[in-house]
Amino acid sequence: MSRDHGPRRPRGLDRSALIAASLTALSLTASGCVVVHGEREVLPATTRAEAEKALAAFTDAYNKADKAYDGSLDAAYTTGALAAIDAARLKAGRANHPGGNPKHVPLELTDAEFTIPKKAGWPRWFVADTRANKGGETRWLLVFTRHGLEETWQVAYLTLVAPDDVPEFKTDENGWAEAVPANSTDLALAPASLSDDYTAYLEKGGKHFADGRYTSSLRTSREKRAVRPGLVTQYIDEPLTDRDYAPLALRTKDGGAMVFFTTRHFEKQTAAQGASVPTPNKDVLALTDGEIKQSLTMEFVSNQIALDPAGSGQVSVLGRVQGMTSAKGE
Repeated sequence: MSRDHGPRRPRGLDRSALIAASLTALSLTASGCVVVHGEREVLPATTRAEAEKALAAFTDAYNKADKAYDGSLDAAYTTGALAAIDAARLKAGRANHPGGNPKHVPLELTDAEFTIPKKAGWPRWFVADTRANKGGETRWLLVFTRHGLEETWQVAYLTLVAPDDVPEFKTDENGWAEAVPANSTDLALAPASLSDDYTAYLEKGGKHFADGRYTSSLRTSREKRAVRPGLVTQYIDEPLTDRDYAPLALRTKDGGAMVFFTTRHFEKQTAAQGASVPTPNKDVLALTDGEIKQSLTMEFVSNQIALDPAGSGQVSVLGRVQGMTSAKGE
């Protein structure tokens, strides 16, 4: 059975009403000209029924693409970080298994909870918090977004989080959630700056982020791998914030925010004279241009989910899904 953080039977806010409110909120000026105010209307991003349909459509397309190793089958249902990661995964799979995925197991997303923010303008978006038949006991959080009423809902973010780490969200009397502006100044770090702040932290450290698997432990792991006999590994981290890579944030019940954000990472392995770069697996090779002689540079896209406290304090990174998108041998 599905559960949601929005009203189960929102009155007067079915799909036709949302379309009407967005497209025909008009006022007549003294000159007789018609002025459209739809972009300024504060409305729920969607209805619960539409959210359920979007989740079902995505799951169906994802399974078809995974079974055939064909990125064209779910390209219309992904965008942003997930699109970059998924497209590369399917490309590598198809290169190594032209006949399709021999280990395909259909993804099942159940026990869905929908958190639907009420906001003005585009993009409109919502979060589906689901149980999956993959990934152990973690919850799968998917962020659906679109830039117009006639567009298909696409998943921009997909992260896995421990059930106890999913926060309670602030909702109004009707059960709608609150979207936090990217430039909000009432949080420890503005959502708009999190991608920059996180990549700076990975390179230099600092006190903005709480210790954990995706922060202090990740830095320690990198340090251990940086210099090994016959091999040097360099890391470059970059923010990624354009269009559907932009951060999205929901107000939590305690006044903070849960923020989804994207980053790009490069890992370059260089072998010493007389040594060689370790042979990568066949999926990496499928995405590699050039011949691996003395170095291999791999590019990754990563999407994170973080708790950003109100006022001051440290940001906690709760989940991180990263995928290689390309590589170059030299």
